Amino acid sequence: MSSVPALKAPARFFVHPKALAESVSIGPGTRIWAFAHVLAGARIGAGCNVCDHTFIENDVVIGDRVTVKCGVQIWDGVTLEDDVFVGPNATFTNDPFPPGRGAEKFARTTVRRGASIGANATILPGVVIGAHAMIGAGAVVTRDVPPRAIVAGNPARVTGYVDGGTGAAARRAADFGAKRSTRTELVGGAALVELNRVSDDRGQLSFAELHQSLPFAVERCFIVYGVPSREIRGEHAHKTLEELLVCVHGSCSVRLYDGERGDEVVLNRPDLALHIPPMLWTTQYKYSSDAVLVVLASDLYRDDDYIRDLDEYLQMRGTK
Repeated sequence: MSSVPALKAPARFFVHPKALAESVSIGPGTRIWAFAHVLAGARIGAGCNVCDHTFIENDVVIGDRVTVKCGVQIWDGVTLEDDVFVGPNATFTNDPFPPGRGAEKFARTTVRRGASIGANATILPGVVIGAHAMIGAGAVVTRDVPPRAIVAGNPARVTGYVDGGTGAAARRAADFGAKRSTRTELVGGAALVELNRVSDDRGQLSFAELHQSLPFAVERCFIVYGVPSREIRGEHAHKTLEELLVCVHGSCSVRLYDGERGDEVVLNRPDLALHIPPMLWTTQYKYSSDAVLVVLASDLYRDDDYIRDLDEYLQMRGTK
């Protein structure tokens, strides 16, 4: 028998001496710090950072490179996908019923890849937080959050998007209105178009003509109005359809995304139109209570022309 002692295999992950990690399903490079408690059924991926005073229940799935800051409890039914960040004292919930009336099966809550949850935010049961979304500190999330959306408040509402909107793109729209240009190019081939306008003592009239301010032959027209201010419309792209949007009363914001870059414009004048070409992901939100949005389309309604899933859109664009 050899007298040389056997070498001890290095630990695949780190657990602080004052932490309790009952699970064996923990990926390499993950660090679990003092006073954290991970129950046996939890699954945690590689390269995660689980900070002090955290609790992770059994029916929890955590992907790779996830950061869970101090004071967070992750209850049964929660899934955090890869590269998620959870800020200090953020609160997950999983039972919508009062004590003593608990559900037999907890609601599933999913935080998609790359999303960020700010400190002290509260996530209600059963919601899906989209990929790369940002939840503001103290927000109360009561409903699904679109991919890349920025939400804040109680209840949380969309205030912008992470790839553009309230910065350079919004200023671009404001500059356009001041310069009164004919056409201002935006991301993905979209453009703001200044419609013709006639003014006299009787009032004002704006109009559009085919092959002039109208870039396509119009086959369909529809009107959007009465949209509650917290609601979001659009969230899709078209394969071949073109659209021209004019907010003839009130205002709304339109977010444009080509899979890599984003722009956002505010439509708030009946002589300002937004031309949206095919294969551009669009979202309308921040509707004023009196907003009336007129949409001119290049074709009749065809359901198969819609791309409603962002991941599918990114794959078609080759940017995922």
